[in-house]
Amino acid sequence: MEIIDATGELNACFASGTFDLDRWGAYIDAAVPGARELCLGDLRDCLDADFTWEGSYLPVLNAVLREREKREWAIASFHAVTERLDKRLLARFGRTVDAKVILYLGLCNGAGWVTTVRGQRAVLLGLEKILELDWCGIDDMTGLILHELGHVYQGQYGVLYWETDDEPEQFLRQLFTEGVAMVFEQELVGDPTYFHQDRDGWKNWCDRNAAKIRRSFEQDRNSMTRMTQRYFGDWVSFEGHGDTGYYIGTRFVRFLMETEDFDRIIQYDMEEVKAGYARFLAVDL
Repeated sequence: MEIIDATGELNACFASGTFDLDRWGAYIDAAVPGARELCLGDLRDCLDADFTWEGSYLPVLNAVLREREKREWAIASFHAVTERLDKRLLARFGRTVDAKVILYLGLCNGAGWVTTVRGQRAVLLGLEKILELDWCGIDDMTGLILHELGHVYQGQYGVLYWETDDEPEQFLRQLFTEGVAMVFEQELVGDPTYFHQDRDGWKNWCDRNAAKIRRSFEQDRNSMTRMTQRYFGDWVSFEGHGDTGYYIGTRFVRFLMETEDFDRIIQYDMEEVKAGYARFLAVDL
């Protein structure tokens, strides 16, 4: 694993205090070679979906230059979390991952993004989105980085994607893979009750309503879409609470770990996931 802080030259992206896309192009080519088209492609898709450059992007990007204290806090947290990260993986799992973890200035492509850059797996951490979401502290940075590395770990040593056009299966796959990444976080933190989402009583509420969340997810699974789902993301709400799919996915994977090792579970194919899920639906929470 290679850790890269590509934020040192980000000031060059701003002309007279305003973000300049051409200057950013020169910056990204030097800082993260090969990432320019990935970021621009994602930007074009979002602009086609009715986001606007002036309303949705420029304010977030300009804030990076303006909010120096938050910027420096996030960068310091990145270094604190990634220090000795390889050794933590080796201590818990006996192996590490072949990936780059890069803190960079993107185009609002996401706080955390697992992708491939020039043939190598990379975790791209967008400083501008981290600041916008106020994920600058060590706890938030821990959750962000370890969660994305959980996806990398499953992709390298197990099965991360299955080809399916069946939307209910896609949601079950998402429940499973997000649960895997959450358990990966917990294992590296050393606390099986850890959830980086736990603020304002979030975990206690989920614990009390676990059976309801599971039942509702299963009832919704056959009819919900990417636009109507209410389980994955802090921008959606299940009875006033976000990220409940991450919670119940974690409970699902922890249930599987009662009889199977984590490194075996991440190798499940879709049929094994469906069989395990059927067993999970039958137990009391």
